[in-house]
Amino acid sequence: MKKAFKEVVKWIVRGAIYIWCRIYYRAEINGLENIPKEGPLIFCGNHRTYLDPPLMVVTAKRDMRFLAKEELYKSKFLSFLGWVFEAIPVKRDEKDITAIKESLKALKNGQCIALFPEGTRNGIEKGEKAKDGVAFFAVRSGAKVVPCGIKGGTKGNRKVTITYGKPLDYSKYKGEKDKEVLDKITKEIMDDIIELAK
Repeated sequence: MKKAFKEVVKWIVRGAIYIWCRIYYRAEINGLENIPKEGPLIFCGNHRTYLDPPLMVVTAKRDMRFLAKEELYKSKFLSFLGWVFEAIPVKRDEKDITAIKESLKALKNGQCIALFPEGTRNGIEKGEKAKDGVAFFAVRSGAKVVPCGIKGGTKGNRKVTITYGKPLDYSKYKGEKDKEVLDKITKEIMDDIIELAK
């Protein structure tokens, strides 16, 4: 009963956010044909505003669990969204074993997870190095990576466009732990994301 109630709430919230994005932000969605309908996936995109996570969640047509920093749970509204969409809380600036295990478990069960390689909003613009989290999960699980580019949705340009790229397959590196390999994969993913966000 509790699970059924949560599914109804998720359906209502997802629909409301989708309509809001389409009307207020005049959201344009591209590349949905690139998203596999089955199997575990790792969604990752560029991170500019608080709009990015809900925009991905409601447009991808796949349920996904976002890795979200613990601080967001201080906001009642964001905490509610985290509960609805079963976000995975992450402690920043440390190796959160619980979040890693939960994410790998989700992928093993055929679910999708989502995260931002930048690690923070506008990380690229700030000159910060992209985190290897996506690469780590890809080589540990064998799940394909779906890059996502987002542009607009800001004060100067309210219209937002989200573009999903073709899935990237790194299964040949499964189990790889070499940092150079992870860095190479991370760069390839970020290059795709930046191109999609143009």
